[in-house]
Amino acid sequence: MHTTEEDNTSRYPVLDQITDNPFHLWEDHSKDSSLLIVASGILSDEQFYIIYLFLIYFSQIINICAIIANSLSIAVFVKLGFSEPSNISLTALAVCDFTLAVLYTWGNLCFWLTYHNVQLPFHSANVSLLTGGIQWPFLSSTIAWITAFISFERCLCIIVPLKVRRLITPRGTFAAMLIIIVLTFCPSFFTFIRYKFVWVFDPYLNRTILDTIPLNSELAILFEKISIAICGVIQPLLAFAIVLICTVLLVVQLRKISSWRMSVTASKSQRLQPEENPAASSSAAEARISQKEERLVRMVVAIATIFIVSYIPTCIMLLCYVVFDEFTMFGVYRRLSVVSSYIAALGQPISGSVNILIYYKMASKFRSVFRRLVRLDRQEQERHELE
Repeated sequence: MHTTEEDNTSRYPVLDQITDNPFHLWEDHSKDSSLLIVASGILSDEQFYIIYLFLIYFSQIINICAIIANSLSIAVFVKLGFSEPSNISLTALAVCDFTLAVLYTWGNLCFWLTYHNVQLPFHSANVSLLTGGIQWPFLSSTIAWITAFISFERCLCIIVPLKVRRLITPRGTFAAMLIIIVLTFCPSFFTFIRYKFVWVFDPYLNRTILDTIPLNSELAILFEKISIAICGVIQPLLAFAIVLICTVLLVVQLRKISSWRMSVTASKSQRLQPEENPAASSSAAEARISQKEERLVRMVVAIATIFIVSYIPTCIMLLCYVVFDEFTMFGVYRRLSVVSSYIAALGQPISGSVNILIYYKMASKFRSVFRRLVRLDRQEQERHELE
């Protein structure tokens, strides 16, 4: 049965409110309209809505989990303090994951309210895009670079263990986090040069609402293209490559350390007991410190591995944007572009939700403070209060 445009509009009330939206997905903005038949065969309007709505509801559940998990992680790191550089970088990572989950939640909520025909005092599609949708690629780049910094820091701990204390300090780590945020996320505000908020009359609601309009200034368009190209594409892909290389190096070094420790343990078993040999006692103490460092390295490897897996869909999506001209919000394959963007965007909240499980499993101090924070261990909580 053939479905007319009027039927689509009646079934999906959100269409009525975004007819004049410059980001409208149901208009043909492509210069090569001959591809439209092929694109419609790949993903029709009906299929697009089913998949899109499923992704909206599923991602909202993931986002809420990420908000809760990262809120708890931030609270635990604050209680642990920031005397250790790793606590500073992990806190920055949790804050960025939390912010990204909030932006995703805001965008999903706006679409959900519009889809259910809830009258809002603003044009949700445009306003939510400008106040959250545009910022998420930049914030994803920030998360990628913080993960790259954490991985690189652990590489230094293994390669130059005697000098790393002087190279990586709490003050230096804090400065590095600020520099990463300034260079990766702050350029997203250049997009506000391209768009501005205006009050317009909406005939559908029969009242004035807040909306956004794009500016056709050549300088504004140039700033937007440069900032998106550098911070939204080049920077995250470069950070992804750094994380991948550092993770491989860490895994190789961990295997070497494990083999070395097994050989040392075997040789020590043939010597005197530690209490009979002071040198052996000193070596045992060094081994305990090395094992503590190894646990931290393993935790970083786990975090980096999850990031790599979750960021692969984003890399594929960015590659499609570069290779296929029509794979945009204005091209023939706009439905596939939106769906793939949502699927790629799921990686970051999932990664942010899983990180707290890694901290709890591999970091004894984090686990102890977390249990006291959520009162899982009442006896430990009471003993801590008495102390």
